[in-house]
Order: sequence, then C-alpha cells, then structure tokens
Amino acid sequence: MRGHGDYRDVSHWMATVDDELAARPALDGDTTADVAIVGAGYTGLWTAYYLARADPALRIVVLEREIAGYGASGRNGGWCSALLPSSPTALARRHGRDAAVAMQQAMYATVDEVGRVAAAEGIDCHWSHGGTVTLARTPAQLRRAEAAVAETHAYGGTDADLALLDADAATARCAADGVHGGTYTPHCAAIHPARLVCGLARAVERHGVPIHERTPVTGYGPGAARTPTGTVRAPVVVRATEGYTPALPGARRAVAPIYSLMIATEPLPDETWARIGLARRETFSDFRHLIIYGQRTADGRLAFGGRGAPYHFRSRVRPEYDRDPRVFTALRRTLGELFPVLGDAVPVARTWGGPLGVARDWAASVGLDRATGLAWAGGYVGDGVGTANLAGRTLADLILGVDSELTALPWVGHRSRRWEPEPLRWLGVNAGLRLVAAADAAETRGDRPSRLAGLLGRLTGH
Repeated sequence: MRGHGDYRDVSHWMATVDDELAARPALDGDTTADVAIVGAGYTGLWTAYYLARADPALRIVVLEREIAGYGASGRNGGWCSALLPSSPTALARRHGRDAAVAMQQAMYATVDEVGRVAAAEGIDCHWSHGGTVTLARTPAQLRRAEAAVAETHAYGGTDADLALLDADAATARCAADGVHGGTYTPHCAAIHPARLVCGLARAVERHGVPIHERTPVTGYGPGAARTPTGTVRAPVVVRATEGYTPALPGARRAVAPIYSLMIATEPLPDETWARIGLARRETFSDFRHLIIYGQRTADGRLAFGGRGAPYHFRSRVRPEYDRDPRVFTALRRTLGELFPVLGDAVPVARTWGGPLGVARDWAASVGLDRATGLAWAGGYVGDGVGTANLAGRTLADLILGVDSELTALPWVGHRSRRWEPEPLRWLGVNAGLRLVAAADAAETRGDRPSRLAGLLGRLTGH
C-alpha cells in the first residue's frame, strides 16, 4: 500500500482536489453489517449512497485497500457519458431490441442523475454538460461516424441524441487538424473525477456509512469479507473492484486489467483556446480504433488520454505500470497532431495512468446471487463514470428486493465467460492491441476501413 503522503501522485486529478487525502481509519476488529462493500470507487460509493438514502437503518460498511477514488475513479478522463462498452447491436443480439433501447435510455438519464446528485450534495466536480464531439479525420473514420448515427437511430435515438456533423460543424466545436466530419451527442458532461469521488465519499459518510481505508480485503465469500485487521460479516457482500478484481482470490480471470494512460498540459492561453474551440468544454475523441479521449479542464488545460499500454502477464496490477514513457510520448505526439497550434513541444505538466476492467465479452454487468448474497458490478471498459452510477442504483434495488425498471435492464445478472488462462490471455490481449494500432495505420494510408479491425470485432463480439 502507498504511504499517507503519496496519493497526490496518483493523477493530475488527485493532485488538484481540495481534500487532504489523509486515509480514513482502517477497520479495527471484527464487525457485522447488513451490506459489506469491497471497493470505494464510484461503484462502491454509489451503491452505499443509494442504499443509505433508501433505508437509513441499513448497516453498510465500505472497505478500501488504499483511499476512496484511488483506482480508476480518481484517474479517468472525466467523461460522465452515456457510453456503454457493448453497442446497441451487440445488446440486441443477446437480449432483443427493446432491451437494448431500454439500456441506452437508462444511460442517457444517468448523466442527468449524476449532475443532480452532485448539485444536491454540494459536490463541486467542475460539472460542464457540454456533450461530446467525436471527430472523423479520415474517410474510413467518416464512414464509422455515419454508421454510428445510423445505429443510434435504429435503436430509438434521434439527432437530439447523436447527430452527424459535416466538416465545418465539427470544426466549429473542436478545431482539430484534418477534420472530415464527426458526430455530436449532448449526453456527456466534463467533470473533475477526483473531486466527484471525494465529494461522494463525504456524502456517503454524512448518510451514516463508515468507509475503512487502507483495509485490503484478502478474501470474501458468502456472508463475509476478510481483512488483515478484522472480518465484516454480512448477508450481502458487494464486489466493486473493477480493474483490481484479479487480485482477489478466485477472481484472476474475471476481468482483464488493461491500462489507459493520460497527460495534462499546462494551462493554455486564451488565444490558444480560441483556435482549439471546445467553448462549452465538450469532451472529444475521434473514430480511430485505438481509443483516445480528452477534455478542456475548468482551469484551461487539455487532459488527454488513450490506450496502447501493454497488458501485463497474469493480470498483474502494479504502481510502476501506471507510467509508460513510450505511451506518454505517443499521447504527446497525437495531441500535437490534433492541435498543431500547440507547437512542436506540447507543454505537458503531469502524466499518469491506471487499469480499467475488461470482461471477456466486452459487456458490463451487475447482479446479485440471492443464494449466496454475493453481488457485483463492473466490466465498464473505461466507460465507468456514468455506468457506475447506474450500477449503484441497480445494486441498491436488487439488495433491497425492489422490482424496478433498473432491475429489468439486460445487463442485470449477465455473466461473462472467464478470460483464457495464461499465456493465452497475454498473447491474445496484446495481439489485439497490435491489431487495432495496425488498423489505424492502414487507414491513414487509404480511404477504406481496415479489415484488421473487423477481425478484432468478430473476436470480441462487436
């Protein structure tokens, strides 16, 4: 575990919260509860929040290995979006069209719900509901933009949910270089993710829920979560550990921890922002295969991230993997290519990264096994800021035995098959990363979508 003074080094976001980041007291001895929650990121904290609001008499205990928000919740790109790792088409293939439509509509509503709670609880997370512009910078990317809009419309959406932009309209929002067009959705807010998770932890405590930090869970099962300093006995135990799940006994193949890394620039001058755009703090990306994502922060920086770091053998997660100079160099280069106004030396102030959780079928899930009392949520594939809120509300209904629209959503009770054993997992995941990078390189040399990316889509079920 980290020392008490090290948590501001986790990310730019953790370095710029108002909180002291001093760890809360660890669990001290055995205790009993109605619900034990393993993990104090967004999923665990939202679950505790909605349970405590619904039933203040419920005894809830949250256990966290480091401090609240130490994982992806304090490191992500700051997109509170309606994105899901599974496309509507993939959801419809598994569960039917109506279920796919219901899932997407629930995610649209989730963005507003996060904003509502942040305002109600006085959480200043730099909320800016500016939507997302996704650029098409090659002919192949423009075809994917057109396909994305067509798919959204086929599953009940309209231009008010996702609109196709021509080159001028896309550039008016985000003046990147070489824009052919793009899409815009209003269903996203740019946030300061660590301010949200720290504020949510305080709200959970105000509602009577203790959070025990620096308390690693060394084992859990029906009726109990065990730590070096005591055992919490509870009829319901919630696993909310996302990319850190493989460290739990028996869960090594539940998800693959894939690293996503980020950089943040120094604050940029107003004249630079006048040329870049993002006037409403729209989050931004493009339609390349190897995902990139960015936002204009409240203090005038570009926070920019992407995939490309290798998967580590046996699903290892270690602090030294949070920083990869090769990936940071690639991110800096990509940001400079997007916005030449930044010059040859993009002014990077901070670098960081961390693992996200990927299920074998790229499908997020939430559920409660009533026979064992074990509950779970995760597999967000990097789209967890909004999705974790929906998961927390859904888990609360499941635990309280409430039949609702949320408990009828198609991801409830879904169980992804386990990842392959090593070395197949290491070979497969890293080969996939090379495949998408090669597909992007091929598309920059021609105007047709790469067949390599289509192959990867068939392998992952997309």
